[in-house]
Amino acid sequence: MGNRRLESFRAGEKNSLSYVWKSRNPLRVFFNFFIITISKYTPHFGFKNFLLRLTGIKIGKDASIGLAAMFDVFYPERIEIGENAIIGYNTTILAHEFLQKELRVGDVKIGKNAMVGANSTVLAGVEIGEGATVSAMSLVDKDVPANCFANGNPVVVVKKNGQR
Repeated sequence: MGNRRLESFRAGEKNSLSYVWKSRNPLRVFFNFFIITISKYTPHFGFKNFLLRLTGIKIGKDASIGLAAMFDVFYPERIEIGENAIIGYNTTILAHEFLQKELRVGDVKIGKNAMVGANSTVLAGVEIGEGATVSAMSLVDKDVPANCFANGNPVVVVKKNGQR
């Protein structure tokens, strides 16, 4: 398991969220928010994936995204979901973090045939490997290797390649 891969940008005198409009076009953020909000409540996977791709999220063939899943509205283009992956109900996937003195952004990659359980949160800069499973209500703050099972807050790899 590796550390999160994040790019860091210094903020000015105020907290980094105060400067969001200097780093992201407000019209683009509004568009992303509107599209992602509509997609949250769209039950048809094909239409949901079509909408999310409009924001720049890369979504593989046959990926299924559960109702109420929420994606980063500021940096959706930094999210990639592999073929046949499942994102559970009410999961949040972020590609940024606004801190007091800095903004951090990082790519999120969810591998082919991976599964992220309901009510989980995936933080910026992590990779969930091909065939990996993350249980419900987990906080994914570090990489989950391929074909592993992980759970918890913070996430811990419990099973590796079929071994306990």
